[in-house]
Amino acid sequence: MPRPDTDLPQNGDVTIAEPTSSQSSAGTAREAADRLAGQVREQMLSLKGQAGEKLMSYAGDGKDRATNLLDDISAVIEDAARSIEQRLGAEYGGYAHRAAEAVAGFSGKVRDKSVDDLLDDGREIVRKSPGVAIAAAAVVGFALVRVLRSASGDSRPANDEA
Repeated sequence: MPRPDTDLPQNGDVTIAEPTSSQSSAGTAREAADRLAGQVREQMLSLKGQAGEKLMSYAGDGKDRATNLLDDISAVIEDAARSIEQRLGAEYGGYAHRAAEAVAGFSGKVRDKSVDDLLDDGREIVRKSPGVAIAAAAVVGFALVRVLRSASGDSRPANDEA
């Protein structure tokens, strides 16, 4: 077995060869690729931030519209409660008044929370009751399809695709 130091020059001087032109162009190409990858990363992070800001803006607008809609629903229920009270009596009208107050209270709670808080609440509900969350998603999806179909004037049943 040869000794490992036999490949070294006898006088102890070691020379390092200059890189060939193909090695230096490979190094330059590698540096250019690294710079390009860094620029792509920066652009992706910038786009991600912009998309997040836009989504939060849309979510805030949606929250405002939803709370306004809940306020309108509360007002309609309150009007109906007065009508019920006149026709059927204070006891039945009281139920409707409490329902209107509940909707208005829910609207106020939603209005007072930030979008992040609402998302956190939604995640917590899904963690605690995944079955209820799936059922609610199915009901909302069904209702959304019905609303979209009625808006488009399509009265065909969902399974009648022909």
